Amino acid sequence: MAEHRYSAADITILEFDDSVRTRTAMYFRASRESPELATRVLSEVVGHALHPATRVGPPHTARAHAEISADLAFSVEDDLTDALDDQGRPRPGYYDSLLGPDRWLSGAAAALSGRTVVEVWRDGRGFRQELAGLRPLGAPEEFEPSAGGGTRLSCELDPALFAPGSAITTDLDSLDLHGTHCPEPHGGHVTIRDLRTSREWAAPNAGRP
Repeated sequence: MAEHRYSAADITILEFDDSVRTRTAMYFRASRESPELATRVLSEVVGHALHPATRVGPPHTARAHAEISADLAFSVEDDLTDALDDQGRPRPGYYDSLLGPDRWLSGAAAALSGRTVVEVWRDGRGFRQELAGLRPLGAPEEFEPSAGGGTRLSCELDPALFAPGSAITTDLDSLDLHGTHCPEPHGGHVTIRDLRTSREWAAPNAGRP
């Protein structure tokens, strides 16, 4: 049998958003064929707010609030402002978006979305950017924010990337926001409001944002 020698021609390098769409289980622990994928996307984005990158903040200290507005649409807001530098200017992230490696799961959620809006604000200055997938439709635009600081991610998941009939679960008690490696499965400050059922859920043993 002839020996096959691998070369650069045998290697395919995927862009980050292509990798997410091709290998969703690597990011969300569910394949594109799984009816649980949409729920996992929401859970992981909220969970990442509770377990941010070390540079951003310690775990279980951020306050987060999520709203489910449709079967494949949600927003997540927290009080972290890592997309702004010390001068209050946007840090360039993936493809010059407001989502960088510190928000890689939010970036992965955007990669599975037809439309995403990212907003970040601090000290009276805010920036908003619309994305198609993870690709910006333009540079961040300034807006007049509310008091304090925070980041809001609003995603409209792309139905073409999900199994037919997919929907974020209405059983909010079943959401796993901490994963298998978190030593405090009930820590954090998070509420989730499901506008489809008018139900609001708060993380067990946690304060409200």
